[in-house]
Amino acid sequence: MATGTRELTFLLAQPERRLLRAIAAGLPRWATSDRLTLLGVLGAVATGAAYALTAFDARWLWAASGALALNWFGDSLDGTLARVRHTERPRYGYYLDHLVDAFSTAVVGVGIGAPGPLDTKRGIVIFAPNLSWHNMPLRDRIADAVKLPTTLDNDANCAVLGEWWQGAARGARFVVGLTIGTGVGGGIVLDGQLFHGAADVAGEIGHTSIDLNGRRCKCGNYGCIEAYASGPAIAARAVEGLEAGATSRLAEYVKGDLSAIDAQVVYQASRDGDDFAQEVVRDTARFLGATIASVVNILNPEVVVICGGVTLAGEQLFAPLREEVRRRAFKPAVAACRIVPGSLTGTAGVYGAAATFKVQRWGKA
Repeated sequence: MATGTRELTFLLAQPERRLLRAIAAGLPRWATSDRLTLLGVLGAVATGAAYALTAFDARWLWAASGALALNWFGDSLDGTLARVRHTERPRYGYYLDHLVDAFSTAVVGVGIGAPGPLDTKRGIVIFAPNLSWHNMPLRDRIADAVKLPTTLDNDANCAVLGEWWQGAARGARFVVGLTIGTGVGGGIVLDGQLFHGAADVAGEIGHTSIDLNGRRCKCGNYGCIEAYASGPAIAARAVEGLEAGATSRLAEYVKGDLSAIDAQVVYQASRDGDDFAQEVVRDTARFLGATIASVVNILNPEVVVICGGVTLAGEQLFAPLREEVRRRAFKPAVAACRIVPGSLTGTAGVYGAAATFKVQRWGKA
């Protein structure tokens, strides 16, 4: 992003929230600017998982990132697309009014980050269990709806590419990223290019096995890191410990309703000094550290960037995680690698979808 760039950020798309506020004062002078750029204009949330619609004109480096929740009411894809096509401007206020005007006049394309596995060449989501999509021609559906060139990539790939392009891994040549939320995803960036592998499934770090006979993963396998370190898995391990008699104040945070415990509750209790919650966070760090040590040994990256809600645990997670990597991985590889939290909180996938469009259409971000 060029020096002097002005950035307007719309808050994250969340199923239960509308546009809450705009961050960073001021908008460009739309009436006088003929070199407008939009990066990350739209973010849409579908039930159970997020995907980003990102549109931009690359002639100038003014950026708007982040998100409008277009699926607050659990719309189908068709409903979401209808909202893209027929946005009721007054509903979203002054800022969106200008964005919609700009979208119609200054946007050259749409980048989509979607859960996979995908066939990126054909623009198809092969299977997305959280969205009940099978062989969904998502790229072409979006392109037909907005009448713009459109690209598709894995949502985790987009998040990692976004961190490489504008975030915590900026300037590095070799980057591996993990996205930790409802699942554990990953992406690999080599010399500014996403590495997809032979069948578009490279970077599925969440399905690295850390225990041959371990916990059952949603993918059907056993012992995947996702079954230990995703948000729901962290909560499940905490609840299992409580039900087995662990001494903890965790239940007080949810008024005794253990089904309401999620990873954020565990992190908060850990920060508040709850011994059992701290143990759950330390175990999560060990599981992730063992996984990342293998990644460091295999790919020798400069940066491993970790994105998602797990970063809210802060150094209580990252300190033991780094120590586990140091303990397990080869020293030269560890010395060359930084392990950092993502800096584009909630918008990495939006930036990455824009970067993916640029790479696929023009060869570089």
